[in-house]
Amino acid sequence: MSGTIEVNPAPPAPVVKQAVTSIRRRPTRRAAASRSFRRHWQLYLLILLPVAYFVIFKYIPISNAVIAFKNYSPIKGPWGSDWVGFKNFELFFDNPVFWTLLKNTFGLALYTVLASFPIPIILALALNEIRQGVFKKTVQLVTYAPYFISTVVVVSMTLLVLSPRLGFVNDAIGLFGIPAVDFLGDPNYFRHIYVWSDVWQTTGYSAVIYLAALAGIDPALHESARIDGASRLQRIWNVDLPGIMPTAVIILVLGVGNIMSIGFEKVFLLQNPLNLAQSEIIATYVYKTGLLNADFSMATAIGLFNSVVNLFLLLVVNFAAKRITGNGLWS
Repeated sequence: MSGTIEVNPAPPAPVVKQAVTSIRRRPTRRAAASRSFRRHWQLYLLILLPVAYFVIFKYIPISNAVIAFKNYSPIKGPWGSDWVGFKNFELFFDNPVFWTLLKNTFGLALYTVLASFPIPIILALALNEIRQGVFKKTVQLVTYAPYFISTVVVVSMTLLVLSPRLGFVNDAIGLFGIPAVDFLGDPNYFRHIYVWSDVWQTTGYSAVIYLAALAGIDPALHESARIDGASRLQRIWNVDLPGIMPTAVIILVLGVGNIMSIGFEKVFLLQNPLNLAQSEIIATYVYKTGLLNADFSMATAIGLFNSVVNLFLLLVVNFAAKRITGNGLWS
């Protein structure tokens, strides 16, 4: 008949029973998380302190950045102070010292990145080719040891070495009839002193990261290149460098991303009224504005501007590295 209604037959009872059983046995997210915590509670306990550190000392203080948009009063507190909007930022951008701070910060940071990026790679490649264990370990120890010297001690050593009267650098150039040079009093020498003392201190530590990346390269690639007649330099160029490229790209991205966070301690300790034209950067200006002049709102606004520029540079450089090399922070 044309008016007959077709009814789909009911599934067999065993199939229905099996589906219901599978649904009942499917664990909920809460139950899965609880079971994972009971099984791996040691690992969760291990990361508890690092997570607590970041929450307490990094994320909670972010809420106090609101004073950048207020006329902060210690009596009223961060949330009770009067709103001023972007007035603090406008005052900073209109300050004649703004462009000087930006130029000094970018110049010093770019110089540091360009100088400190390739040298550890060269050192790691050279150490990787050394087959004499004693000599290799000695070089590693000599280059790695300065990393454990505190910044204050490094600056004190620098001051003694470059002193116009007591430093052996002036004694050495004096042998050639060159008069003593006040390196720390001349603004033109400040960037070179800062950067190359930093390279001396951090090169060995950075080379360890590349040595670890070189250790992960398949030895069969070197054997194949050696069988094909490749020289040592050709193996370095075609095997070692491509093998450590992902690590190098990530370190470069992080270095450029922190380009505005140039070290405050060493700059401040090397700074004096004579080299202030080159040594005054955003970090030292924030210290003087916030702590010495007690202008907390302005100091917070400058620091927030610095962080935003850092984030922007990090995203841009990571995007460029991803497009060019295929490697990035989130690849």
